[in-house]
Amino acid sequence: MNDLIAFLRARLDEDAAAARAATPGPWWYNPRKQWLDGEAFESYDLAKGQEFVGYGGPHPFTGAVAGTGPADHSQSMADAAHIARHDPARVLAEVDAKRRLLDEILWYESMQDGDCGCGHGPDAIAAGECKLGGGPDRITAFRILALPYAAHPDYQDAWRP
Repeated sequence: MNDLIAFLRARLDEDAAAARAATPGPWWYNPRKQWLDGEAFESYDLAKGQEFVGYGGPHPFTGAVAGTGPADHSQSMADAAHIARHDPARVLAEVDAKRRLLDEILWYESMQDGDCGCGHGPDAIAAGECKLGGGPDRITAFRILALPYAAHPDYQDAWRP
């Protein structure tokens, strides 16, 4: 299980590094296409009539993070919405939440093996006589947390929940 925990921490570190390296947000897109008048794109070297994801707030226009395709194409709009929704601040918040969950599960497990901090030992915890009784199945939780990284070359199929 230590390999799985190390794998999770490494992926979270990669996610955080990628988010920190990206253009700062908030990122946004404009589903009403107010910016798609053609002239707004000339100075940014984007093709006329393209949907894009911007940063720095929609007014005034600061810059484009990514062009996603024709403004009248539903898939381009869906791509723009997805990119904007996963701006660096959100990714960093998600990484933080996953790290805290991982630490919480590891803390809980350490309490199962010893003193819970409120005077109960492992038997009392297991018997439900302590506030820590009935905690999460840590192995399943770690496997679930690792599942989004299943395409990573270091992911092991044995970890699949």
